Parts: sequence; C-alpha cells; structure tokens
Amino acid sequence: MITHCHMRFHFPPFLNGFTCFLVATLVAAGASHAAIDFNQEILPLIEGHCLKCHREAHEENGRMQKPKGDIRLDAAWALLKGKDDIVPIKPKDVAHSDMVRVVTLPRDDDMAMPPEGKGDPLTPAEIIKLKTWIIEGANFGGWEGNTRGKPAEAVKIAKAPAREREHDLLYAKLAAGLDPAAPDGLQKARDAGAQVAPLAPGSPLVRVDFLTGVTRCDDTAVAALAPISDRIAVLDLARTNITDAACKSIVQMPRLTRLDLRKTKITDAGIGQLAALQNLVAINLFGCEVTDKALSTLAELKSLREICLFETTATDAGVSKLKAALPKAEIVFQVDFTVAAEKAKAKKN
Repeated sequence: MITHCHMRFHFPPFLNGFTCFLVATLVAAGASHAAIDFNQEILPLIEGHCLKCHREAHEENGRMQKPKGDIRLDAAWALLKGKDDIVPIKPKDVAHSDMVRVVTLPRDDDMAMPPEGKGDPLTPAEIIKLKTWIIEGANFGGWEGNTRGKPAEAVKIAKAPAREREHDLLYAKLAAGLDPAAPDGLQKARDAGAQVAPLAPGSPLVRVDFLTGVTRCDDTAVAALAPISDRIAVLDLARTNITDAACKSIVQMPRLTRLDLRKTKITDAGIGQLAALQNLVAINLFGCEVTDKALSTLAELKSLREICLFETTATDAGVSKLKAALPKAEIVFQVDFTVAAEKAKAKKN
C-alpha cells in the first residue's frame, strides 16, 4: 500500500488530536518498537489517572460513590462498551476513542480529564503510548478487570494472539545458536553513548538507540558498535548527526531487522551501501535527502515490509517502481491529511 499526502493543516479543533496522531504514526512508520503491552504500559496509566472516579460503585468514607458520568474504566468490557454515545476505547480508531479526546483537551476545558484536583494529566509520552496501543488494536493481553456488572452480551475483547507472530519467528531464527554479547563489547557501545537492551528477556539479540544524547551521536559512535554488530536487531539513529559514513558500520550488522534513520544526513550514497542487509524488515527515511536512486537499492531488499519515505525527494514514479518490486511492503510516502480529516469529521457527525 502506498499512502499519499498533500499537507494542509487547517483542521477543526476536535480533529487536532487525531491529526497529531496521524502525523506521529507516519513519522514512526518503519521505526522500531515492540507492540504496546497493556498490563505493563497502559493499565498503570488507567489506574493512576482514571480509576479514582471511574470504577464500580463502592463505599468510601461511609458514602456510596458511583462512577462519574456512569462511565467505568475498571474493566476491559467497560472500556469498550462505554455508556450511551461515550465509548472510551474503539480499537484501531483513535479519532473516535473518547478517552483520547478527553485527555487531550486543554486543561481549562470542563471536559478535560482528569479534572483539576482529581489527578495529574497524562504526559505527552503517555498520550502517545495510549494512542499507539489503540491503533495497534487495543489488545488487553488477557486482562479482564472487574467483571461485576458485565452485561451478558459484552463487547468482544481482543485476546492475545494464540500463535507466534511473523517477527517473533524471525527473531527466533536469527537468535538460534547465538551467544550473548561479551560484556566488554556492550560497555564499549555504552561508552559511545548508546543505550543497549535485550530484544526480549534472555535473547542474545539487542536493540540499540542514542535517545539520551542524539546530538552527540555521530559516525564514530556508530563505529563503536562493531563488537556487538552481529547481535543488533533493532537500531534507532533518528535525529542523530550521522552521515553516509555511518552506513559502512551499519552494513556490518547481518541480523539487523529495523533501522530508523529519520531526520539524519543520510543520502542516496549511504543507502547504496545497505544492499547486503538481507534481514531488514523496516526502514524509516523520513526527512532524509534521498531520491529515487536510493529506492533502487531498497528494491533489492526483498525482506522489506515497512518503508517510510515521508518528506523525501522521491517521486511518485520512483515509489510506484519500488512498490512493484516489493508488493508486500507498506510504503508511507504521502498522505492526504485533508481527506483523512474530512472522513473523520463525516464519521463523527
């Protein structure tokens, strides 16, 4: 699928949250991240910001407290069902998930949640996490919450997948027979400013980023990853000061599956060095100075499934050729925000 864009940012206030999320999704397309874990990342947000006012009726200080607005958020079925025309969570539909709407309202709005004095507002990072979880399908990972009051015909709750996902199988294949990285190699990477973490508990594969010091990351820092290069599966170099020279180091990472180069100085010359990355599934080139010449290299990487070319100088013709070469890949090139906004407005009305 190729997504096209003609950018016009004049939207009604109620669409601002949706629009910002759409932009964030485009920027993140092809970027590395594991699926949001409800129990570890979303449930704590709900418990910390929402349940003081939105849980089952209960006695408190000798008085019966009912959920505000008769909206409960203490169960998966309640989050999906809501009350009347208020639906807190609509899987894959951020624009019409009322929980997102109320937590992104201006703080002086009477409907902003949580209300003043009832809890701290969600941080921008928490809001992005909530939106991402919804767009991924609002998977509760088996959590049901408080089932008291659950109607007989409750909303169907998304279950954790019963079988391994495609990327899990790929990572298992890449990790087979591989020992963990040597401590001195890990330390050298961290001394260069990298954050290194296991891809999964017990996995010898690692994810690497420089998020704590993007401006200090350059070609030398990437070269310092050499001792662990054969164990890097996910590499995030977004917004760093790397140039095409860093690609000489990147191509030495045979197990690399996801590469984020957005807003860097990478050009066609750098991308031209990456043809050997035969396990690369996703690449993010948002805001890079790459042209159709780079696309010819990407066309050789038959493993690619996610490619972000937003705000590059690639052409429609070049992207069409790339899509023909990689028919299974989702290519984010241009998105018509005006059409997206109009569709959301029509659905809301």
